[in-house]
Amino acid sequence: MDLEYGPEYDAFREEVRQFLKSHGDRAPAGQGRAARPSTEAVEWQKLLIEHGYTARTIPTEYGGYGAEPDILKSRIIAEEFARAGIPGGLANQGISMLVPTLLELGTEAQKRQWVEPTLKGEVVWCQGYSEPGAGSDLASLKTSARIENSEFVINGQKIWTSTAKQADMIFCLVRTEPDAPKHGGISYLIFSMDTPGIEVRPLKTMTGHAEFNETFFTDVRVPMDQIVGQRGQGWFVANATLGHERGMLGDPDALENRFHALVKLMQKERVGQGRAIDNAVLRDRLAALQAEVAAMKYNGMRVLSDNLKGDPGGMAKLIVKLQSCELAHQISALAIDAMGEIGILYHGSNREREGGAWQWNYMFQLGLIIGGGTAQIQKNIIAERGLDMPREPKLAKPAPAEQAAAVAARQKQGAA
Repeated sequence: MDLEYGPEYDAFREEVRQFLKSHGDRAPAGQGRAARPSTEAVEWQKLLIEHGYTARTIPTEYGGYGAEPDILKSRIIAEEFARAGIPGGLANQGISMLVPTLLELGTEAQKRQWVEPTLKGEVVWCQGYSEPGAGSDLASLKTSARIENSEFVINGQKIWTSTAKQADMIFCLVRTEPDAPKHGGISYLIFSMDTPGIEVRPLKTMTGHAEFNETFFTDVRVPMDQIVGQRGQGWFVANATLGHERGMLGDPDALENRFHALVKLMQKERVGQGRAIDNAVLRDRLAALQAEVAAMKYNGMRVLSDNLKGDPGGMAKLIVKLQSCELAHQISALAIDAMGEIGILYHGSNREREGGAWQWNYMFQLGLIIGGGTAQIQKNIIAERGLDMPREPKLAKPAPAEQAAAVAARQKQGAA
């Protein structure tokens, strides 16, 4: 079996290597916890778009490079950036989730207005999905939008809104048809975070930083043309975005880069009399993680192949978010263990490594196992949609009379 890519692809690989050799020193050191991309990251993003190493297949009229889809060239780009340890293009809620949604379902005006500045890191977006009473059961959302003078008037609350404090724009799910079935009365709106009536309250997490926010809407007015898709059909649009979110959270190239960083760390850190990487127990864990990272990498290639063939992807796509988020957490856990007693240092200690990035990632990635659909929800999706297993049975709701009797009995018991 001939596994060579062939002369055309060998030449393209050399082109990518020469670019990285010539321009790699311009790559940003890393975004860390920054919600907005740095000036260096924005300039790097624009350079990558210009050369076709990110936004490669997005049409030029929307700010992309405009290349035809080519699975091998996309793979070569990812391989060479990972091999060089140089970050690729920006990945955030706007670029990785909203842009592909607009390209698929947005109007021509929406594509021309928002795709290019979002791709170039000039506009930062947040996602208005979860609510205090609508997390895993997102279709139960209560944030409403009534029609008044050709505008949507929004009232309600969102929670766990990443980057809301720094975002310019939001893509938001609201209920526009209160009498429709819960999946059928939702609309998908995009609007400015500077719109009057929006209040953002930061939520500090166990990382010690406010990665999330509560977002409150009081009579927020949004023009009716700022809807993506049709009124009442937002659940379909929302699921398209969620599919792209799972792809962003399960990026195998990001996993591979993180694994390489772990190897370098273990080559430098010492445990007892030797390097961490020479410790048999730690090295055994490292080898197991290497195998899982490789499995996710090749599963990602399978998903990419399916996408190019127009195949929805099946089981290969369904496992990505669950496996990748858990694997990223395990990589950070091993890094902390490899540092020994230094691994518990955080929050500005003068002996912490890499500004506490490994510790922050360990705690933040635990949250990602919950965010974007919890691990338990992902397992249900895999079982029901991938393995065609029966749906989990729902508990029958008691009849109103039985419910009233039960309440009365509890009250009587409490009084006694």
